[in-house]
Amino acid sequence: MSIKEIVVPDIGDFDSVEVIELLVAEGDVVQAEDSLITVESDKASMEIPSSESGKILKLKVALGDNIAKGSVLLMMEVDDSVQAVPEEAPSKVPPKTAEKPAQESIKREQMAPAKSTPSKASAGKVQGHKPSPTAKIDEVRFSKAYASPSVRRFARELGVDLGKVEGTSRKNRINRDDIKGFVKKAMSTGGSGTALGVKPMPEIDFSQFGDIESQSLSKINKLTGEFLHRSWVTVPHVTQFDEADITEMEAFRKQMSKEMEKDGIKITPLAFIVWAVVASLKAFPRFNSSLDSTGENLILKKYFNIGVAVDTPNGLVVPVIKEADQKSLVEISQEIRELAIKARDKKLKPSEMQGGCFSISSLGGIGGTKFTPIVNTPEVAVLGVSRSKMEPVWNGSEFEPRLILPLSLSYDHRVIDGADGARFTSHLSKMLSDIRRMMV
Repeated sequence: MSIKEIVVPDIGDFDSVEVIELLVAEGDVVQAEDSLITVESDKASMEIPSSESGKILKLKVALGDNIAKGSVLLMMEVDDSVQAVPEEAPSKVPPKTAEKPAQESIKREQMAPAKSTPSKASAGKVQGHKPSPTAKIDEVRFSKAYASPSVRRFARELGVDLGKVEGTSRKNRINRDDIKGFVKKAMSTGGSGTALGVKPMPEIDFSQFGDIESQSLSKINKLTGEFLHRSWVTVPHVTQFDEADITEMEAFRKQMSKEMEKDGIKITPLAFIVWAVVASLKAFPRFNSSLDSTGENLILKKYFNIGVAVDTPNGLVVPVIKEADQKSLVEISQEIRELAIKARDKKLKPSEMQGGCFSISSLGGIGGTKFTPIVNTPEVAVLGVSRSKMEPVWNGSEFEPRLILPLSLSYDHRVIDGADGARFTSHLSKMLSDIRRMMV
């Protein structure tokens, strides 16, 4: 055994490329030519294969790293004896009688699809055991599944039909975590329903009713759906609706934007909402908290990082404005714009979507009156903002037109009760109705 560095081979006319996906982990056993990472330039993406076979001891790169030809990817334990065997074997076998059949046998073995040989236990023949819901493999679907050789071997070891597994890596590639998740789900449901005891939806051939078109969900769609489903099932949601009179705020915003127009600066309404949210979080610290993994302790945060949901062609993402309490309206407006552009261009880094305390989902630019946003766990609350509109408001002597902004606050009822939910939206409404209050 020896330890070798696996480096980046010649990747063409690129000074450096960004690592956008890790296809292996420490402890994995890979074969030569197995893909290790996926990298992306401004023109294309590619997978970097392994130059050796062996066990991965240490990864030397991480997501977001920039690498070039010769960069060290990982440290690998290589069995040197594997290369010595083929040199000794031919001397003991006549070349014309043994070498050719041996080569043909190896070729046939490489070309033929691997066959699983289920044990008595996996076949369900052991008395008192039922067959595993993952034990039946459709070889045709298995062979067509998009996965590396090491992942295929892992799937066969667990008796998983890759044709039934949804990949979450780039281009829907199946990784080891996808297989583990499939097995975990199958074990918890017994293959006949969900963990909540609800039977799964029946498969329906919709083509019998008319023309259809099947579209694959994007990776962001799948990850967002999985995350929000977990949050919806595990968090007891309550939504509090309220309104804010933003007539003066909007007049001030337009005035400042006009004055700063020559400098290319535009203050957005969302920047004022971020400011008002920070002020409200300071007044109600429980909204700026998270439950620990046991669910028995509350972690109160002393920092104010605000997530802002961005609608992109590939799905919803939530970049985070860090230390929002220490930034001006102009700085927040510029950062929102920059993060939104990066989100739509798929250039957000993982670090730019982590560490949020509270999220804001604004649909004002699209429409609607109210909606019930889903809490972005491990946060405990999320604010939904709909389109503002002019409404007649009684001032004590007459009706006057006022610009009203609808607010929808969803929160984790384990942490926040209804009274505090109402107090929070009431305080937030006051902040937005009179921006001078934010200065106090």
